[in-house]
Amino acid sequence: MTFESNLDKYAELIVRVGLNIQTGQTLWINAPILHPGLVRLISRKAYEAGAKHVHIEWQDEICTQIRYSCAPDEAFHEYPSWRAQALDELANNNGAYLWIDADDPELLKDIDPGRISANSKAAGPKLVKWRESMSAYKMTWSIIAAPSPAWAKKVFPHLEEDAAISALWDAIFQATRIDQENPVQTWKDHNETLRTKREQLNEKQFYKIHYRAPGTELTVELPNNHIWRGGSATNGTGNFDFNPNIPTEEVFISPNKRGTQGTVRSTKPLSYQGNLINNFTITFDNGRVVDYTAEQGFESLKAMIEMDEGAHYLGEIALVPHLSPISNSNLIFFNTLYDENASNHLALGRAFTTCIEGGSSMSKEEQEKAGLNDSLIHVDFMIGSDEMDIDGEYADGSMEPIFRNGNWAF
Repeated sequence: MTFESNLDKYAELIVRVGLNIQTGQTLWINAPILHPGLVRLISRKAYEAGAKHVHIEWQDEICTQIRYSCAPDEAFHEYPSWRAQALDELANNNGAYLWIDADDPELLKDIDPGRISANSKAAGPKLVKWRESMSAYKMTWSIIAAPSPAWAKKVFPHLEEDAAISALWDAIFQATRIDQENPVQTWKDHNETLRTKREQLNEKQFYKIHYRAPGTELTVELPNNHIWRGGSATNGTGNFDFNPNIPTEEVFISPNKRGTQGTVRSTKPLSYQGNLINNFTITFDNGRVVDYTAEQGFESLKAMIEMDEGAHYLGEIALVPHLSPISNSNLIFFNTLYDENASNHLALGRAFTTCIEGGSSMSKEEQEKAGLNDSLIHVDFMIGSDEMDIDGEYADGSMEPIFRNGNWAF
C-alpha cells in the first residue's frame, strides 16, 4: 500500500470508527500545522458522513514553546473564557471533538515546571463542564496521533529525520491496523473482543485487584457496582458508538480512591506536559500518594502530584495484555496514547463517572462517597511487563488469576 492510500484509510477509520460522525454534527479538530493533508482528508470525509460544520483549531508547538519561554508570568494564571464557552457549546449540542497528537515529548524540558502547572490550574475551573461531558460520554471525542520530526527522532534516533518520520508513520499504521485489508471492519471486530473481556470482568465483580512485578506490590480496591469499560464507548446523547482512543487495547475501571495500598514502579517513560519522567516509583497508603521517586523528571512528577489534592489518588486502572500490537513492535513511543496501550497502566487524578452504576447522574458529594476521585488532571503511567501477575480478590477473600506473565489468564 502507498503512503497516500494508507493515509486515506487512516482518515476513514478516524471518521467512521473513532468519531462515527452523525448527520448534522459539528466537528472540532485540534490539529498540528504539520499535517494539513491529513486534516483535509478528515474534513472531507466528515462532511461526506453528514457533518454540518468542521472547525479547525491549528496548533504550532514552536509557538507553544515561545509562549512558555517569553510570556509574562501572569499569562499562565489566565485561561480564555471564550474558548471554554465554545467547547461547552460544542458539548451541549452533541458535537464531536478530535485531538491530533503530534507533540515533541520533550518540548518544554527547559521550561520552569511551575509555569506549566500554573497554566493547568488556570484552565481547570474553566473546563470543568467540558471534561465532565467527555468523561460521561455525553458527546463524541477521539484522540489520534501523527508524527512530528522531534517525536520521530525520539523514537528512531538512529535514522535521519525523513526516514524517522516514515518509520513512525509505518508504526502508527500498524498499531492502528491500517495495514489490514478493511481497517473499519477490523476495528469493529477488535471492539467486540474488548467488549467480551470487560463483560467477563463485570460478571466477576472483584473486590480488590492485586499487582505483583519487580518493584511493584500493589493492591487496589474497586467500588461497589463498578463497571469495566474499554474499546468503543456509547454516546449518551445520540446512542451511537465511537472510539475515544485509536489505538486502544485496554479495558479499564475507576477504583475506590481510598483503597490503594503499596508501591508501583513504572516500566515506560511518561511524557507529561513536554517533559519526560522515567524510572519512577509511587507509594500509596489508604489510597493517597505518600512517597515518590524518579531517576528522570522528578520535578515534573512532583508538579503533577501536587497539582491538587485529587492528583494524589488514582482515577483509573487499566489492563492491557503484553502480547498486543504496540507491545509486539518493541518500540517505546514516548507518547502516552501509544505506550499505555502496550502496557498495564494506572492514572492519577480524575475518575470516570461511567465506571459505576448511575455515576454520571450522581452529585459530586455522592460520587465522592462512592469512591470516585476528582482532580484537575488525569495522567496515565505505564506499569506492565511480561513479569507482571495480577489477581482478582472476591469479597469472601478468595482469589482468581487475571494476568500471568503479562497476559490474560482467562
